[in-house]
Amino acid sequence: METYGNLVFSICYKLVQSYFDAEDLAQDTFLSAYKNLTNFDGKNEKAWVCKIATNKCLDYLKRAGRNVIPTEDTYFNELHCNKPSPEEYVLETDIKQKLYELCSQLKSPYQEVALDYFYYEKEISEIVKLSGKNIKTIQTQVYRAKIMLRKLWRKE
Repeated sequence: METYGNLVFSICYKLVQSYFDAEDLAQDTFLSAYKNLTNFDGKNEKAWVCKIATNKCLDYLKRAGRNVIPTEDTYFNELHCNKPSPEEYVLETDIKQKLYELCSQLKSPYQEVALDYFYYEKEISEIVKLSGKNIKTIQTQVYRAKIMLRKLWRKE
């Protein structure tokens, strides 16, 4: 049974996705196997130990799911996760304004593409539909506009 340590740990880890919990469950698996060794029929030891490990993990996951109690931290994090703070809002607005100004400094056709892609956050496929240009042309213009914007951003 001692040759199955890595196998049992990997089963536990794949099921519970936590290194430390997997270690504990692997240890519980071998303790349980040792305690029930008299009930083992002697056939396919590997499958028997793997089945114990799987059952231990499934029991653990069932218990863990029932024991989750939201704390104040998780409650308030979930409550405010969609709204930016006033400080974040001001910073985001300031950055968006600066981005608009920098995009506006570019020459045509890079100005239009940069505004659509970076400021208005449109997908390249959407810009292609609106402009009627080839997708490769738009991709190249976005790439070049990005380089130009990076240079302008560094100057300021």
